[in-house]
Amino acid sequence: MNHTLLATALSIAFASGQALAHGEPKHGKKATKPISTEEKEFGREGDPRKASRTVMVDMSDKMRFVPDSLTIRRGDPVKFVVKNHGKQIHEMVIGTMTELKEHAELMKKHPTMEHDEAYMAHVAPGKAETMTWQFTKAGEFHFGCLVPGHFEAGMVGRITVK
Repeated sequence: MNHTLLATALSIAFASGQALAHGEPKHGKKATKPISTEEKEFGREGDPRKASRTVMVDMSDKMRFVPDSLTIRRGDPVKFVVKNHGKQIHEMVIGTMTELKEHAELMKKHPTMEHDEAYMAHVAPGKAETMTWQFTKAGEFHFGCLVPGHFEAGMVGRITVK
């Protein structure tokens, strides 16, 4: 995402009062909403009912993901169950390394910003969240925790799509 587009989107979000606290995950079940058809460089939201694989991802205050490297077949919808074993909030955000680095820098400037995208799971301590993603292109992608300081501390992983 280019910087101008990102800045415009943030300005609109802040002006409309839609930016929520990044450190405060929403409680309860997520509202049921239609599956997005928006295509990203790293894929699109997957249908949980069609998930061909479930991947368990653990996060902790050691600033690591377990596993930190995944291999996924292109086109397969994958359900991620993301569990936070730490005492502070963590998240798993899927994207390209460039996007994750840009977003991590943005989070340093706006640490209270929250997002509700299909490729992001914000997880409170001791809780788990799920997300389903379909990687539509082969390549190397990444996931990271973009809570300020966590990405820089090494909380990042790699996804190889074949």
